[in-house]
Amino acid sequence: MGEISGQWLEEQLKAEILVMVERAKEQGVSITRACALLMIARRRVVRWRRARDTEKGLKNLKPGPTEPVHRLLPVERHSVLQMAAKEEYADLSHRILAVTAWDLGLFFVSFSSVYRIMRSANLTLMRGVQGPHNGRSLPPVREELTGPNQRWCWDISYLPTYEKGIFLYLYLLLDEYSRKALSWLVSWHQTAREAQHPLEEGLIHENILDLPEDQRPVVVNDRGCQMKAKPIKRMFEDHHMPQLFARPRTPNDNPFIESLFGTIKRAPQYPGRFLDLDDAVQYFGHYFPWYNLEHYHSRIDYVTPEQCHQGLRETIVSLRNQKLQQQRQLRKQVNRLNLKPLTADAVNYMLNPNKIIPCSVIGP
Repeated sequence: MGEISGQWLEEQLKAEILVMVERAKEQGVSITRACALLMIARRRVVRWRRARDTEKGLKNLKPGPTEPVHRLLPVERHSVLQMAAKEEYADLSHRILAVTAWDLGLFFVSFSSVYRIMRSANLTLMRGVQGPHNGRSLPPVREELTGPNQRWCWDISYLPTYEKGIFLYLYLLLDEYSRKALSWLVSWHQTAREAQHPLEEGLIHENILDLPEDQRPVVVNDRGCQMKAKPIKRMFEDHHMPQLFARPRTPNDNPFIESLFGTIKRAPQYPGRFLDLDDAVQYFGHYFPWYNLEHYHSRIDYVTPEQCHQGLRETIVSLRNQKLQQQRQLRKQVNRLNLKPLTADAVNYMLNPNKIIPCSVIGP
């Protein structure tokens, strides 16, 4: 058979070799001498005998531990399920749920792990009136942005009222880089004069006229009569702000403002219809501050539009990644030492001895 080294042997062949060695021993041949005659390492035979006499058996198994050393701790799994089951987080996706937990210090678990935990408990289904995103639309080719106030998008959306065929109109100006809603207006009319108000408000609030002419934002809009009106075009020309028009019947040329309108109208608290102008103004007066200051946006690394607009995006994301890596190293230490599951207070204390972060506390 030749020298047996560096070869994977089947379970039956291992058993036959052990029988041969044991029979040789009965005839007065030592195990060491028998292994030398069979050209097999003695330690392999001893290991096989030990495995045969235990529950492990002689079957070939994959090398290494049966479970990864960085597997989630029970307290982390419990914290994810507990948070996902709460009513105030029922409308959050697994990604937004994870980011919210990171910022609250409840747990530091990756997106994929949160999704697997939620899926195991059937918590990943749509839990609202909104439909799922298809994810198939492709944005037009644009120059790369490096900061806020480099490209603005604006558009008008219909707001249904309780009277059939009568609508309010939402004018909205959006910064494409930070996704911040710079200004907005609700009106009964769809005119160029009404459109000027949110545009002028954005110019004033962002101090655009103090910038050099070559650093002022490009403005993207569709081909509606308000966008092509002479007062609007003259205003942009006077302020040296290039105006780009989307192709006819091509909303994907201005996808960011269209996406924001979709986000607005899929919100769980969106009423669907408005009684009058005051009703709409009151609703959006609460919605847009929440959107800018509290909403975690998926396309800007799950920071709020205001944080991205202020240049805090990289710092926040870097700190989150650092905490996730710290938690990963902690899991490795706990699992390698084969300790009993730690309570949440113990885990948080190891991460930050000077401060205990609130978390659900469970026993082993």
